[in-house]
Amino acid sequence: MARKKSPTLTDAELRIMSVIWDSGPATVSEVVERLGPNNRLAYNTVLTTMRILEQKGHLMRRKEGRAHVYVARVTRDQAQRKAVRHMVSSFFNDSPELLLLSVLESEHLSAEELQRLRDMIQQSEKREK
Repeated sequence: MARKKSPTLTDAELRIMSVIWDSGPATVSEVVERLGPNNRLAYNTVLTTMRILEQKGHLMRRKEGRAHVYVARVTRDQAQRKAVRHMVSSFFNDSPELLLLSVLESEHLSAEELQRLRDMIQQSEKREK
């Protein structure tokens, strides 16, 4: 039985997308090289993952000579927003408030981070008026 496709990026997909987001369009060989020695994956693994990312709509490819160059179709910000929406709907009963409360209860935030949150809440309140 085939495994269900993840609606968000898997860890392996995220590593490859991060290379594309950080370095720009790349061939499979360039992605393998840019992953570095600590994150090295086999060429075929990277190729398969990039094809999956293309099927999911995260990457597109164009032919340049004999090589295929992969380009991001989704920005990092778009992927982050989709992941957050998925997390809110899956784990927090469609409640962004529950997600934020969970973060505030389980993570130590610095005074600067808390102030940025306060500022964002105030900006959001102003937009609502």
